[in-house]
Amino acid sequence: MLLVRVGDNGPEATVYNTFPLNDCPAELWSRLDAEAIAREHGAAAALLNGPRYWLMDTVEKDMTGRREVVTFGGIDMMRQATVALTSMNPGPYLPNTVNRHAVFVYRPGRTVFELLDAEGGRWVMQTYSQVVDATLSFDDLAGLGDRLRLPDGWSYRARVLDDELRIDTSTEAAQVLQDDLTNSYSWVR
Repeated sequence: MLLVRVGDNGPEATVYNTFPLNDCPAELWSRLDAEAIAREHGAAAALLNGPRYWLMDTVEKDMTGRREVVTFGGIDMMRQATVALTSMNPGPYLPNTVNRHAVFVYRPGRTVFELLDAEGGRWVMQTYSQVVDATLSFDDLAGLGDRLRLPDGWSYRARVLDDELRIDTSTEAAQVLQDDLTNSYSWVR
């Protein structure tokens, strides 16, 4: 769930998700009303950013401080991050700055799915999404490049890791973008 507010620096979303509280029950998720949630929380918009499935092996995050838990339509969600949005309706392949203070860990032997941008940057899929395609599954991801409308000079690949991959945004903001199916990718520094 993203609650969007417009401030002096443009739109910003507060991100809530069910990690590590619950598995986001589908029957409750399907009944969420974004407009009602936005009104209830005084937000310019509420974006139902799921269902979405994590792809990393572990998430390292300091969970010891004060945790803000909000209930949306019977689903408990924890505040996890803030996102400086490129616009009120961000397009695909445009990076957004995310303050999430976490490390995503992908173990050796794990298949990762990557976008390679025109400047040589590498973006690793952190979640696949069923927002646009409700039937998208993990088994579809290796061949996803044939379905994406990539910008000129970009490519998509699946590869098996030889070594551990750590995307460490514990002390600095992450750069995250989505493809045209709303799968999310983290930039690898």
